Amino acid sequence: MRETEPFRAFVDGDDRQLKAAHRALWASGDYPAVAADLISELGPELVRACGVRPGLRVLDVAAGSGNAAIPAAAAGGIVTASDLTPELFEAGQAIAARHNVELEWVEADAEAMPFANNSFDVVMSCVGAMFAPHHEAVTDELFRVCIPGGTIGMINWTPDGFIGTMIATFRPYAPPHAPTAPTMWGNEHHVRKLFGDKVTNLQMRRQLLLMDHRVTPPAFREYWKLNYGPIIAAYQFNRDKPERVAELDAQFLDYLERWNQSRVPGRTSYSAEYLLITAVKR
Repeated sequence: MRETEPFRAFVDGDDRQLKAAHRALWASGDYPAVAADLISELGPELVRACGVRPGLRVLDVAAGSGNAAIPAAAAGGIVTASDLTPELFEAGQAIAARHNVELEWVEADAEAMPFANNSFDVVMSCVGAMFAPHHEAVTDELFRVCIPGGTIGMINWTPDGFIGTMIATFRPYAPPHAPTAPTMWGNEHHVRKLFGDKVTNLQMRRQLLLMDHRVTPPAFREYWKLNYGPIIAAYQFNRDKPERVAELDAQFLDYLERWNQSRVPGRTSYSAEYLLITAVKR
């Protein structure tokens, strides 16, 4: 690990419990499978947008199993992949080995990272840091560890896209520790407010990711229930209330059927909107 300097630590007991709950949430299920099956295109897209090239020091915040960090290393970056949930690193290390790339894996909270000021040329996050609960704290950390003139890059789900509205569907059933308004990170006005005068050349572009999983809506529902931490948490939170579980099942299936763009029996197709953000730190 690179030499660090003292960093902000959370001392409030409730916040420590919140972070522990978030770590457990993302460790449940199989997020590396979701990253590989559904969103594998996003990491390379973010790396291209950030202009990663050989020799640049790159930090991937809330990296998970390295969906963006590994392509950044393949592009020649000197990469650190950080995440609150180190349980995801083993899968990422195996993927990196298959791609014959090396990078550093560091357990780190996106709101209080153990890296020195001005440590990285590129600081990025691919549908990761958006799920940390305190948006201002995340923003402060992204900019603190980036060099002046360095690049900040993010991909975030939009509030009214497929994933954003799916998250909203689960909100009434979610446990108290569920991430707070994560898809606000996909709202341009919110991002401008957070970044303020910290940046120059702020660029934001809405794009679509096709999720063509080739299964029926009921099967796709079971896929999410088995693999995706926030959905697993919602079902576990209501497990002692069978009527709530049945209601959630019905609403989730209705949602997947309504959003399915495929007209081919036995297949599903969803266009998931995301916001691609790049900016230069002043």
